Amino acid sequence: MTSNPSNTADGTWFKSIKRSFVDVPVNRDNDNAISTTEFLEASESLATLFDVLGSVAFTPVKNDILGNVKKIRDRQLAAPAMSEDLQTLVFNELKTKKHTAAEGLLWLVRGLDFTAQALRQNIASSKDELATSFRSAYTTTLKPHHSFMIKPIFSAAMSATPYRKDFYDKLGGGEDKVSHDLRLWLSALETQVGILKGFQSRKEAQW
Repeated sequence: MTSNPSNTADGTWFKSIKRSFVDVPVNRDNDNAISTTEFLEASESLATLFDVLGSVAFTPVKNDILGNVKKIRDRQLAAPAMSEDLQTLVFNELKTKKHTAAEGLLWLVRGLDFTAQALRQNIASSKDELATSFRSAYTTTLKPHHSFMIKPIFSAAMSATPYRKDFYDKLGGGEDKVSHDLRLWLSALETQVGILKGFQSRKEAQW
């Protein structure tokens, strides 16, 4: 099923997307290995959330996520037997003295962390508009890593967020209706971001 943010008559956006982070396999018995294919599909699905936000200002944010997904998938397609989970993919790429996919994953995780923190702050502060939550999340996730040329582009997107009520209506009928699905999806996303941030902090995962 493909994502269509405007077609949520039968449920919420979270039920319309191709892959939810809730459905990404994480092998707890193998150092929390995260399945590559499903994670990339869930990340692509997350990128459609920026369509729900409804402004072309978010196009660079969406394209950044999709561009990093492509870097990882290109490595997966080049060496599928050595890329079944993200951690193995990174280790095996680094053995070749390359780090295109590893760097793509680093930036992808930063983008996902930004999205997760923005939404977590918004549901934790019921009176905050999206612009407040997204600006705060940007400051602590992506902004420290962006150049002076990139920062204004992303800052413009933070200012282009819709009103809180309009956003939750677009997700599927209002905040009360989407709250359950949002919290499940967000919790799974946060867990996987946490696993990957921990993995990327390890010396053997760096270049």
